[in-house]
Amino acid sequence: MTLTRRRLFAAAAGLGAARPAAAAAWAEIERAGRGQTVFWNAWGGDERTNAFIAWAAGRMAGDHGVEVRHVRLRDTAEAVTRVVAEKAAGRSAGGSVDLIWINGPNFLAMKQQGLLHGPVLDLLPHAALVDREGKPATLVDFTVPTEGYEVPWRMARVVFVHDAARVPAPPRSMAALADWAVVHPGRLAHPSVRNFLGATFLKQALAELAADATVLQAPATDDNFMPVTAPLWAWYGAMRPHLWRGGRNFPDSGPSLRGLMNDGEIDIMISFNPSEASVAIANGTLPPSVRTFVLAGGTIGNCSFNAIPFNAAHKEGALLLCDFLLTPEAQAKAMDPAMMGSPTVLALDRLAPAERKRFDDLPRPPATLSDGELGRPLPEPHPSWMTRIATAWETLVNA
Repeated sequence: MTLTRRRLFAAAAGLGAARPAAAAAWAEIERAGRGQTVFWNAWGGDERTNAFIAWAAGRMAGDHGVEVRHVRLRDTAEAVTRVVAEKAAGRSAGGSVDLIWINGPNFLAMKQQGLLHGPVLDLLPHAALVDREGKPATLVDFTVPTEGYEVPWRMARVVFVHDAARVPAPPRSMAALADWAVVHPGRLAHPSVRNFLGATFLKQALAELAADATVLQAPATDDNFMPVTAPLWAWYGAMRPHLWRGGRNFPDSGPSLRGLMNDGEIDIMISFNPSEASVAIANGTLPPSVRTFVLAGGTIGNCSFNAIPFNAAHKEGALLLCDFLLTPEAQAKAMDPAMMGSPTVLALDRLAPAERKRFDDLPRPPATLSDGELGRPLPEPHPSWMTRIATAWETLVNA
């Protein structure tokens, strides 16, 4: 147990010395985790995220003797389905999934079915650095309290990316965006709503268009879904014929959407990473003329989490990985525009000067907005709204 980790445990306890029980428990986790192979089931659709996971795997091998294997998912539901099947088959230990990058409806489903190991968050020494007060989304996943069953690892925020060479003054509301699409047919696209980013595009619109957005914080019901979403479908119906390819085809993911912008086929796109434009400029997947903007009424923000299934074969190794992802080193690496550009979950004022310097030294390219420009995020709706919106959209586009 290092001095730094003793201090972290002390910070978590609000005491002047490390809690002996917590320190001893973590030392046992470190011992048991060494030599384990952790199967981290995480979305594999973004090259920079994949590169970060590979970097983290290298650090875990060197620091803890833990092998991290990235099981690349197209959809988080793939991993959830495996855990559900294993429980149905009576496989209560030795499961094939050790860690899942999970959010929203999938977390709610696993939590309700008792498929998660935990609570685990406060077992981790570096959990003491998480900004639970300033970033309450680190404790709530799509309105559902995590209760320690999820570990935050990166913040996310809806932004829009525009090619400033063609759109110097982008629209600042979802209503204005639809008007812009009518005047500029074919120059706007969104991912398929089967993809989380496509669903977020519609959720962002609903947050603006709903008569009372507070209703979105409670579960959608058979009685309220259509009345609440009626303005959304009216807005979308008017805009859809003016989307890319007449609203008949949709890119399957955010990277596919980015490819359309890079090829000059569209001028505006949605993103869930405030640094996406800067990262893409740096790696040559978007032109230098792109910039980022947010809407005048605010945009949705959330946190990305990892969770350990109830029957994970390598729980200790998974806990070590979760803790490493909360270290200032890993968080600064993730925030680096040369890597992912993901906002940190940490409270920077709790860091030692040398650790804080990692963040202070990161560049902020011109395509990345400051925290002040981003403003305070809007809360995610309850997961049931996303599920029902995706189903309704499928019916609409296939009609």
